[in-house]
Amino acid sequence: MRALAMGFVACLVAGHAWGQIGSSPGNTTGATGRPNSTTTSGSSGGLGSVGGYGSSGMGNLGDRPIYVAGKVALSDGAALPEPVKIERICGGAARIATHTDMKGRFSFDLTRSTEIGDASDQTASGALRTNRMSRDRSMMDCELRFSLPGFRMENVPIGSDRYLDNPDLGTVILHRIANVEGLTVSATASLAPKEAKKAYEKGMDAVAKKKPAEAQKDFAQAVELYPRYAAAWFALGRLDEEQNKFDEAQKSYGQAIVADAKFIPPHERLAWIALRDTNWQEVAGQSDTILSLDPIDYPDAYYLSGVGNFQLGKLDVAEKSAREAMTRDTTHRNPRTSYLLGLILAQKRDFVAAASSIRAFLEQNPNEPDASVIRQQLAAIEQAAKQAAQQTVQTK
Repeated sequence: MRALAMGFVACLVAGHAWGQIGSSPGNTTGATGRPNSTTTSGSSGGLGSVGGYGSSGMGNLGDRPIYVAGKVALSDGAALPEPVKIERICGGAARIATHTDMKGRFSFDLTRSTEIGDASDQTASGALRTNRMSRDRSMMDCELRFSLPGFRMENVPIGSDRYLDNPDLGTVILHRIANVEGLTVSATASLAPKEAKKAYEKGMDAVAKKKPAEAQKDFAQAVELYPRYAAAWFALGRLDEEQNKFDEAQKSYGQAIVADAKFIPPHERLAWIALRDTNWQEVAGQSDTILSLDPIDYPDAYYLSGVGNFQLGKLDVAEKSAREAMTRDTTHRNPRTSYLLGLILAQKRDFVAAASSIRAFLEQNPNEPDASVIRQQLAAIEQAAKQAAQQTVQTK
């Protein structure tokens, strides 16, 4: 069965595999670990388009936008380390609506949202797609989820038409989670000298203007002036990765970790590059590091741990990680976890459970690009299950 299991590697690391290139699902971080884009009401060229609803809960709104606004604050009164992600969840499906600014303020149209492109999108930055709510869909079962790594998520119900008259949500308070050591924004950034910070900010502006050559020069200047500038090293790595210069990207991410070992984004990118390179020891090692720094906010790290440990033959660890990934991925942004679990169970000779998990994956993802290959794998596992059942009967 090991030979069969090894044949599954291509599906796990193919172009359709989560996070091989660009941002992983659920993580809209750009070159600094900060969101790629902030969508607010009134922004020109916005990522979303105005949609409308036609339901008993909202009435016939046509194309009328529904704006909400408010502020997010931390319970300890500290400044936000990065913008807070705001997702709109309707019927269990989550879509990124917007991010706050660095002061926690937000304002956006409830009828539109953005999301990370799916695994088949071959863009280095993780394509953002527009989602328009159906005119016939009610918001009665919807809520907004506010999340920031290291802090407990807060959900706010929006199943009401009161926002048509009063769009102010007030202040949403986020509470810090204990025992989370990792950082999404490097602590060394605050210690950078003025000129280094200036070069870094110029680089960020160049990234926003899609001028990678200028950004590369600015970030290089920032790390020359301040070698411990972890955020600038990470930004250099992202630029290299987006140009498929993976060796250079790994070096820059490594320098970011040397500068600040608790800065999580470079660990995460190294894990995805290792997955691309089928370097299973590195996949398992980096994912374990991420989970030791923050076991709460990075569900994809559990998936990576499952893949790496599966390929290393550590099946119990792999199964535990895969199941944890499924538990924490409440919005099912990475459906391949159930496929991974099926592979692990097949290797553990639990063929019935393995077939059930892979079958569920195919049923939930009928347009899966690798479906024909996976169906062949499923057929082999189902045959193995029948043979095992026959052997059990014969030994009785």
